[in-house]
Amino acid sequence: MNLLRSLAVLALAAQPALAADPDPSDWSAVLEEARGQTVFWNAWGGSTATNDFIAWAGRRVAEDHGVTVEHVKLTDTADAVTRVLTERQAGKDSGGAIDMIWINGPNFAAMKDADLLFGPFAEALPNWSFVDVDGKTVRSDFTVPTDGYEAPWAMAQVVFMHDTEDLPEPLGSMAAIRDWAVANPGRFTYPQPPDFLGVTFLKQALIDITQDAEVLQRPVTEADYDAVTDPLWAYLDTLTPALWRSGRAYPANGPAQLQLIADNEIDLAISFSPGEATAAIETGQLPPSVRTFVLDRGTLGNASFVAIPYNSGAKAGAMVLANFLMSPEAQLRAQDPAVLGYGTVLDMDRLPEADRAAFAALDQGIATLAPDELGQVQPEPHPSWMTRIAEDWTRRYGTGQ
Repeated sequence: MNLLRSLAVLALAAQPALAADPDPSDWSAVLEEARGQTVFWNAWGGSTATNDFIAWAGRRVAEDHGVTVEHVKLTDTADAVTRVLTERQAGKDSGGAIDMIWINGPNFAAMKDADLLFGPFAEALPNWSFVDVDGKTVRSDFTVPTDGYEAPWAMAQVVFMHDTEDLPEPLGSMAAIRDWAVANPGRFTYPQPPDFLGVTFLKQALIDITQDAEVLQRPVTEADYDAVTDPLWAYLDTLTPALWRSGRAYPANGPAQLQLIADNEIDLAISFSPGEATAAIETGQLPPSVRTFVLDRGTLGNASFVAIPYNSGAKAGAMVLANFLMSPEAQLRAQDPAVLGYGTVLDMDRLPEADRAAFAALDQGIATLAPDELGQVQPEPHPSWMTRIAEDWTRRYGTGQ
């Protein structure tokens, strides 16, 4: 990708942090500086429930700390990365247009390599003391160490949503999903890459069908690429003609998948949130017959993070917002299936008793698997694999059949 190559070049000319940057370890000074700031949070805007949660978080930090949050809705996180890159090239090293980004994977790796991020800050935030650093992947992002340049705010794991009126039983593997789709043409699809959920489907397929998933933890090499990905292309060659609209069109994103289930056009869809189906049933977006399952070998999981660009003009306000997102209050609301149904990044044993009790009392909902039913969490591949695979998918399947 041209963007990633440009960022790699910029890494050779990395600049030190500005002297005026706030010190995250001096929290009282951060709070004082943050008051009155406006934080432009660039975050995916494709989900009404997520947008509502971001608006709520903005109201809460405004009430408590006088920080205004403006949600800049993205369809592709790379757009925000490009904006920061363009500002660096133009010499705009302060007062940048972006103060915080919901970011993961290749975009984080590229910005970190090019020294386009403020930090480290995350582990100095007060609410970091509640984070589960041992049981959850909060210190690495798609195999790349975060080194304090990202703050986690949600846990995600792949589940498959199925309408039990048409597909009563779970399917235990990606091969079983392919076989069912072939036997029931038109009843399954996935979002079109490079949408993150579409790329997630490709990753899940590769992890489940490959003989050696460990190779995916290392950067891709020419020596490995064809041998590792050939089974994926063979899988998709069989699956694609059996997809909704014969693989000639794809839903744009996750919410578009939900609409297809609601319209009884498909019976099976991928999600990266174990609580999404319950939340969608609660709001009437999905029928009450929908349930979720994971694969026998486990499914892909990761954390969602926020990062602060090096040239943000509201670094203190961004840290206040990032800290609030890790608070028990925000984490409990995000985990509520009636709100988002996201997994928490917190360690229950580290929380005050009242907060532990609130989490324990939370009703996970009719379609949400219990934590012990989610099975093994499969780690994310190195970002370089999916950059290459997404490009190849577009060349092979993305222009219509």
